[in-house]
Amino acid sequence: MSQVRKGPQGTSEAALASSVVPPFVSPRPGHPSNIGQSAPLGATVSPAGVNFSLYSRDASGVDLLFFQQEDDTQPSRVISLDPFINRTYHYWHTFVPAAQAGQLYGYRVHGPLDPSKGMRFDGAKVLLDPYGRGVAVPKNYSRRAAQEKGDNAAKAMKSVVVDTHGYDWEGDTPLRRPSSQTIIYEMHVKGFTRHASSGIPEETRGTYRGVTEKIPYLSDLGISAVEFLPVFQFDSQDCPAGLVNYWGYAPVSFFAPHQAYSCRRDPLYAVDEFRDMVKALHRAGIEVILDVVFNHTAEGDDRGPTLSFRGIDNNAYYVLEHDRSHYANYSGTGNTLNANHPIVRRMIVDSLRYWVEEMHVDGFRFDLASVLARDSSGHVMPNPPVLWDIESDPALAGTKIIAEAWDAAGLYQVGSFLGDSWKEWNGKFRDDVRSFFCGEKGSVQRFADRLIGSHEIYRHEEREAEQSVNFVTCHDGFTLNDLVSYNRKHNEANGENNRDGADDNRSWNCGVEGLSDDPEIERLRNRQVKNFFTVLMLSLGLPMFLMGDEVRRTQHGNNNAYCQDNETNWYDWSLLRNHADIHRFVKLLTARRLLRDTGPERERLTLSELIRQATKSWHGVKLNRPDWGHHSHSVALNVELRREGLLACFIFNAYWEPLEFQLPHIDEEKGGVWRRWIDTFLDPPQDIVPWQSASSVSGQTYRAGPRSVVVLWSTNADQSKYASPSVNPKLPSFMAK
Repeated sequence: MSQVRKGPQGTSEAALASSVVPPFVSPRPGHPSNIGQSAPLGATVSPAGVNFSLYSRDASGVDLLFFQQEDDTQPSRVISLDPFINRTYHYWHTFVPAAQAGQLYGYRVHGPLDPSKGMRFDGAKVLLDPYGRGVAVPKNYSRRAAQEKGDNAAKAMKSVVVDTHGYDWEGDTPLRRPSSQTIIYEMHVKGFTRHASSGIPEETRGTYRGVTEKIPYLSDLGISAVEFLPVFQFDSQDCPAGLVNYWGYAPVSFFAPHQAYSCRRDPLYAVDEFRDMVKALHRAGIEVILDVVFNHTAEGDDRGPTLSFRGIDNNAYYVLEHDRSHYANYSGTGNTLNANHPIVRRMIVDSLRYWVEEMHVDGFRFDLASVLARDSSGHVMPNPPVLWDIESDPALAGTKIIAEAWDAAGLYQVGSFLGDSWKEWNGKFRDDVRSFFCGEKGSVQRFADRLIGSHEIYRHEEREAEQSVNFVTCHDGFTLNDLVSYNRKHNEANGENNRDGADDNRSWNCGVEGLSDDPEIERLRNRQVKNFFTVLMLSLGLPMFLMGDEVRRTQHGNNNAYCQDNETNWYDWSLLRNHADIHRFVKLLTARRLLRDTGPERERLTLSELIRQATKSWHGVKLNRPDWGHHSHSVALNVELRREGLLACFIFNAYWEPLEFQLPHIDEEKGGVWRRWIDTFLDPPQDIVPWQSASSVSGQTYRAGPRSVVVLWSTNADQSKYASPSVNPKLPSFMAK
């Protein structure tokens, strides 16, 4: 029996080197020992060897190629599969005795090159296994070589045989943390530690192990889940010439962890290094959510490279236009994965199950998830099979599944994405909160609804409040610093003459475009950053914020930095000193999280039930008189937190002048007193204090500074002195339901 691996730290270089299979003599063609089986797909390791299985309906022939090195110009062995012996239905398969984990392999798939019929076979190209668990990338890898005519063996990525069953998880399991107790930190594996200021050794910067070394920082910050930008193996050359695909939304494999994020070039090491990271994060109580890209691949449009799927079964894997020679482009990247084809559906679900069962991840965020609602003709399906497969798969039960509920062709499903367990990135929360604090007219009603879980959007589904994943910034767009520092995008470095990236940013530069040494401008920007963070953390829903926003990380106005693998994207750890006040503010917010119940009973309540049961009222500067008008820039909300015996008062003043707000009556004879937890207009450390250290404030009113958020609380209040929503005559109808 082979020795159990405990991960990369316990794996010797000799053991890794010995896992590569030397040349050996193949059994004679047709012998039962090399027929193999159609299931499971991919390369499956057994004590006697490895079974290989590949789906291709229209192929006329398939060659399995073995390589000794990732940059070999020729395979060390070619196994030509006999269509009469090594094929069952549309599955090509063979068993290779004595093959082992670590073997480099690929396919050449032969068949018609007839784009008019959707067939793009190219027997000269080395193709990745769609089910390959590891990918080796040669130093001279060339995307162009996969586009041009001829053999590309020396410059092609290769799949790697991986045996995942020897790893010692030491009792680890996915955490299953309740969504009401979840704060998501969206981050990039490489960007988190690649900067020289990270303070970790050069060899671990920008790697899975680098993330592991920074777990104490994440724990101290108070987040409970990390959401990694894509870690499936992707093509870093899928971008304009001279740049690098940094974000990773260019997948070439849905099972292999990105090899470049490993401390070593060995793909087996990458698999275990990823699992070491997951295991360490779980020990710290932090869940792992993966941003997954099942809407397209790196093969691009009809001019793109042949890397895998295109050359294996183009008709099955992609949504094609009516003429079959062009690709439908609902993803905005050149092609669209045919997600509801039975073979692709199976691959997607198998991938998800693999990452849950073998890699122990806790959840997934689906990039452009609405693409998965389209059929092979591009039409939107009322009950897309792949989405119901994901929803109902027992192995995925309890896994967090989050949809980016739109696509690049205009399909927008926020509030209408199907299923009972899907959560949604709430783009309307982002837009309306930005609009309110930027002073946009007519935004106060929408802002108020976002505070209470976007009830207007989600109430019809009778789901939990955390169906809405709330965010102000994410990887796609301005950072929080840039949101308050730039009026327009500055994407010139992307090489597209500033045409790329969104134009609707709802940002405000506070009076100066870009960097400023004016202390008043900086003070205002700090205040706006704190305003955004406060609303994000206090609103009903599941909050998510972007890596580095807690220290005002900047991308210098670039709102589409997908191709900037440099300090534009990397986390500069010196900002911890420069913006210690923001970092402290965020830590105290996450420590208190939402001012609402999080007990077992709370978990069973729907958003509508939470709102109906809450004793709350909306106000303007006068009690019970909220101003929902077009020119209003402020609103106040009082909520009774019954479980905690507290009354909370929230004041949101996006107006450019200070405003005096009446406060609900407090019975001082019974010991009641208002205490100030947050006032973003005040300088640190008074802007936020530890919850129990909140100092008392006197008087019947509170003066909220311009563009500020105030949070007060009291342990005693006379509830009869302020109206409930049901009798508030100026409350919009959608708020009273």
